[in-house]
Amino acid sequence: MPEEVLFKFERRMDRSDISQYLRAVADNLEQGEAITIEAGDESVTMDPPAQPTFEVKAERETSSSGGDAELSIEFELEWDEGESGDGSDDGSLQIE
Repeated sequence: MPEEVLFKFERRMDRSDISQYLRAVADNLEQGEAITIEAGDESVTMDPPAQPTFEVKAERETSSSGGDAELSIEFELEWDEGESGDGSDDGSLQIE
């Protein structure tokens, strides 16, 4: 399925600044509100359904030249456009 990037932002930041952004997303999710993301003149508002799919991924990317690996933690919410119903519960997750 082709991917259309609606918004992209990438910048080095302090952990405390990142946590504020994640907290704002968590607060909106908890309150059932849409999430608006803005940077410069770009903006997108998304309204996740009550039970989107939550994906957590920890990765190590290595370059073919054998240099230092890049580590990442990715958090992703996914849902079908127009979805508003409940999903199924496939298990539990712990993040400490």
